[in-house]
Amino acid sequence: MQKTFIGPHLRRLRSERNETQGAMAKALGISPSYVNLLENNERSVSVQVLLRVFEVYGVDWRDIAEDDGASQLADLRAAMQDPLFAEIRPDLPQMRAALVHAPGVVKSLLALHRAYQGATDQLLAVGESDTVTGAARLSASPETAVHDFFRRNRNHFRELEDAASQFWAGDRVEPDEVYVALKRRLRDRVGVTVRLAHVEDLPGTLRQYDEARNEILLSEALDHTNRTFQLVHMSALLESRGLLDHLIAKSGISDPRGTARLKVELANYFAAAVLMPYDAYLAEAQATKYDLDHIATRFGVSYEQACHRATTLQREGAQGVPFFFLRIDKGGNVTKRFNATGFHLAEYGGACPRLEVHVSFRMPGRIVPQFVEMPDRSQFFVFSRTVDRPSWARHATDNRLAVAMGCAIEHVPAIGYAEAFSMSGAPVTPIGINCRICPRANCDQRAQHAAILTRPVDEHRRGATRYDV
Repeated sequence: MQKTFIGPHLRRLRSERNETQGAMAKALGISPSYVNLLENNERSVSVQVLLRVFEVYGVDWRDIAEDDGASQLADLRAAMQDPLFAEIRPDLPQMRAALVHAPGVVKSLLALHRAYQGATDQLLAVGESDTVTGAARLSASPETAVHDFFRRNRNHFRELEDAASQFWAGDRVEPDEVYVALKRRLRDRVGVTVRLAHVEDLPGTLRQYDEARNEILLSEALDHTNRTFQLVHMSALLESRGLLDHLIAKSGISDPRGTARLKVELANYFAAAVLMPYDAYLAEAQATKYDLDHIATRFGVSYEQACHRATTLQREGAQGVPFFFLRIDKGGNVTKRFNATGFHLAEYGGACPRLEVHVSFRMPGRIVPQFVEMPDRSQFFVFSRTVDRPSWARHATDNRLAVAMGCAIEHVPAIGYAEAFSMSGAPVTPIGINCRICPRANCDQRAQHAAILTRPVDEHRRGATRYDV
């Protein structure tokens, strides 16, 4: 069972009630020294103590046991890589101590650094655009707000999992009958019919819900697995509005664009949970060592959908490998991220040309495995593969994206794609988050000078790139 640390939460709970450690110890029936150890994260908390906290203070133990320390530490480590902190960068023990003893200060520092980064990027964007476009770019990104909410929840929502587990309650649906069963369900429960539409009748659109006609139109450009997924998605929007609205209210997102984007992503999560039930998916993943092509076939979903689902296996006591997910287009842009880890590669990376997710475009449909190392010496196993997008016309037949899945090196024995490598002799590729903050001075793939590198230009020397001088 995973150890749970609640130091900052317990200290805040005690401070809010103006209690001493002795008073809290007496209320909980434990020793003052044990309270001190808990507050300093030197001991994990037992289930009995968590339940006692609930009884005495009326606090839901699941709220205070939420383990966001790993993600906060990763965020802090990433922020400290900024050249701004080059001369005053704290070491790892200092950062861990700050999280234990001053979590509020850490949270404020991270918020300030995000604001600083956002302002810098926005000013650069304004400088490269006209006034109207620049003003639009200054608005906050809905995708960023949604990503942050998913990450705070470790990409796992027990309310959606519980609802998905009851989706077919009372009905026996065979795997090859799911699409027809979904059409029947939408018709019988919410009075909505489903119709397949020609590409020319839905230009540039894969799915359209006509509320006035109570009709869902699906483009014939969608393959069978994606048609099925879209119908479960619509079932979530139409049948589980209350649950989705409840989660949106908890998110703290108020911008209409952000709440709309969040509703879409929560409905996607629900659809994946229905089509790939948690326990069955986890069992299949462990039995096949995360053979995602096999898993996709077994559950009747796409490879990309199977990858998404793998990042959500974070239920307490039944956890899968903590993966991060990146989806990248041929221009190197990260078009989607999911992260069940505390690794800053997943939060900010993907642009490094040494990451072989970019190479996968040269080998469509093949798994490209790679061991990588970040500048802070943390190592990961990453495997990439291209996925095809729906095509409407002849000129769009090469509409491919690349998906990368990654995990910390210690999880490699659970991943079948790594079996061809010897752990002692596998080549490890040094990569970075992006060139702007990468400290690797002599990288032959550098595309811009890093602000963190201050070595003067030597006009008598030409290195591997124009920035290596």
